[in-house]
Parts: sequence; C-alpha cells; structure tokens
Amino acid sequence: MSRAMPWARTLDALLDWVFPPKCGGCGRVGQWLCDECMSKISYIRTGPRPLYDRPALQWGESALRGIYSVAWFEEPLRSAIHNFKYNGQRVLARPLSGLLVREWEGLRLPVDAVVAVPLHPRRQRERGYNQSYLLAAEFSRASGIPIARNGLRRVRQTLPQVGLDAAERWQNVHDAFRGDPAALSGKAILLVDDVCTTGATLEACGRAALEAGARAVWAMTVARPRLPQGDRE
Repeated sequence: MSRAMPWARTLDALLDWVFPPKCGGCGRVGQWLCDECMSKISYIRTGPRPLYDRPALQWGESALRGIYSVAWFEEPLRSAIHNFKYNGQRVLARPLSGLLVREWEGLRLPVDAVVAVPLHPRRQRERGYNQSYLLAAEFSRASGIPIARNGLRRVRQTLPQVGLDAAERWQNVHDAFRGDPAALSGKAILLVDDVCTTGATLEACGRAALEAGARAVWAMTVARPRLPQGDRE
C-alpha cells in the first residue's frame, strides 16, 4: 500500500496538469475552491439555531435539537454548491465539508454517527451521486465520527424543493423518509446536508430517525439563505 501512494500522488498531479482544477465559485484555474472565494464566504456568526420559529413547525414539536449552518447561501458559495450539486463537480465535497468541520470544531456535539440526507434511488441514478452523502463521508473522514451509510432512506419520490413555497416544502417531504433501527437505535446522530432553506427536509429526516430509535438528532448544513425579513448576523 505504501509503495502505491507515490504513484497515486503522481497520478493526481498528472490529472491536475491535464485537467487543471477550476474553482467552483469563480471558475479561476488552480484550485477547486480558490483562496479568494474562500475569503469572500459570509460566515454566520451566531450559535445554535433552528432556522425556523418553533410555532411555524408543521408537525408539532421539533424532532431536532438544533440546526447549524456555516455560511449564508450567497456568492461565491452559492455557485460552488450549485456546481457541486448539479454540474458533477464531486471534488468540491472536500473543501465544502471542510467548512462543516470548521463549524464542528466549535460545537463538539455529543453524536455517535453521521447520517446524510438521502436522495430517492431514481433521483440518485439520474444525478449519479448524492451530494449530501459525499459531504457526510468527507466530514466523517475528517472528524472521525462513523457514518451510518444506510441510516435513512427516502421511500417516496418527492418534487424538487426548489420553487416550492414553505407550506409546499413541508407537505412535499412529509413521511418521505424511513430510518433503519439497526443503524440508528440508541444513537445520537448528526444529519448532514448542503443547504437548509425552511428546515422541512431536515425535520422530516429527524422524525424518521427518532421513529427508528435514535435518541437525539442534530443537523448541520454548509449554507442557508437569509430569512425574508433579513438576517444581519
């Protein structure tokens, strides 16, 4: 294995020379997420938050202990996430998960496993990958927290959340997920996703995890948009 590692590094260097990294935020050649774009990310400075108000929950008491998002869903991070999610730039999983690790280091929540928000199998076949799983896997590697790969599954194909209003988003994902008791029972878990908008998908996943026996659920995303009335943290 050790003798193969120099070859792997040589291959990576060769691929970078033939197909040089192009920044997912600005398109500049040289890095997958360049230093200039990293410096322009607008980080959220406050601490624990659900994004939504408790009275606005559609299904009663929240299943989540809290939602943590690292940065505002604004340029250049918006373009990086879009390219990662829709344009096949899977290599962005590592720098984007690095933002999650940055947030995690200040939290150290008492979790036993990391779980990605799942795609429906048909959607995943169309896209070729689940961006949330790539984020969760990189986060697991960096943090040392094991990933429960099949902890949650999406049992009902839903409409894309983009373009739906808040009420439609909640209805769209209602009862769309199931948890695996063998993977989740008795564990405190951290849900990982790319963007939190209303919290509906994370809430639906949290409820499914609790129904499968999880004892606590937190969620973390790379980004979230500012609320309509305007956040100014």
